[in-house]
Amino acid sequence: MTALPLAGTAQDVRDVLRRLTAVEPGPYRVVSCYLKLEPRDKTRGKYLIKMKNRVREAAAAFERQGLERAVRDGVTADLERVRRYFEEPGRLPPSRGIALFACTPLDLFDVVPLPFVHRSRLRVEATPLVRELVALEQEFGTILVAACDRTGARFFEITAFDVTELPGLTAGATRAGKFHGGRQAVRGAMLGGGYGEHNYHMRIREEKHRHYARVADRIYQIHSQRPLSGLAVAGIGVDAAALVPHLHTYLHDLLLGVVKLNPKHSSPAAVREAALSLRDERERAWERAHAEAVTEGIGTGWAVNGVEPTLKALARGQARTLLADGNDDDPRLDEAVEEALRQRAQVDVLYDDKARRAVDGLAALLRFRR
Repeated sequence: MTALPLAGTAQDVRDVLRRLTAVEPGPYRVVSCYLKLEPRDKTRGKYLIKMKNRVREAAAAFERQGLERAVRDGVTADLERVRRYFEEPGRLPPSRGIALFACTPLDLFDVVPLPFVHRSRLRVEATPLVRELVALEQEFGTILVAACDRTGARFFEITAFDVTELPGLTAGATRAGKFHGGRQAVRGAMLGGGYGEHNYHMRIREEKHRHYARVADRIYQIHSQRPLSGLAVAGIGVDAAALVPHLHTYLHDLLLGVVKLNPKHSSPAAVREAALSLRDERERAWERAHAEAVTEGIGTGWAVNGVEPTLKALARGQARTLLADGNDDDPRLDEAVEEALRQRAQVDVLYDDKARRAVDGLAALLRFRR
């Protein structure tokens, strides 16, 4: 069996999805693994401890199913291969999550870097668990990063699997240096006023405002052509946020924040990582908002809290937004996430401490009251 290379681009992932969705149930089982690889998960190898525990739990649960020896042996070999893969840090992608699918009888071992993972989980099923992978691209959408200074702007489109640099803009800025003001400038300078210098700096300021207005117009054009899910602004020093006041009103709600990056020298990878960090911050804010909505909705019948009430709501197709505690290892939470994805409900896994305290393992905002 030959391990396939990491699926890095959107097209790579679509190719993997085509292979995985074509798998039909047969005399074998497929190991599906989703693992968070954010900085806090990599600290002191926390991700590896979690993965070893999940491999052990999956092996024990599978043994209890009483299937044929050949099937059990195949799964045992695949679980061992998954464990060995994660034991070599050099194999891990520099992404914040990873999906892995293994099945020896199908000559299958696909690894997909992901921008995020809802929950670290590992399952052994008749077919691959691909719903999270399928939903990811649409859920993530497109984030635009505008990295600009007084002399130019670069634009980057960030999607779930790609970062693409778009054509940039160059400003017609006045070259920094001596100002030229003739006799008035000389007389002003002698009097301590500096009229020529004043005019020079006013011209610089006007050019800068015109440039940022052009950048803002370009962003609005991009958004009009393909709606954005988020917007980030990057720059150096105090000028990093200079573009924000020029943005169209419609774009302010999309603004994830401002990051300090050198517009001229930042690599696409650095821009992508900065955008993902801003997205994480926005996600934590959404977690708190949804947790508060659950607290308010319980009294009116528009929310449920707790594992059992939430599972019942899922079974009735009531859940509009599923909230799951990201640090709770109850396997029922993994099943709830998978079921919510099947129903195309929004999945919000909570890692913010304040949001987690408001939820008893699972909660849901409802589509309708019973």
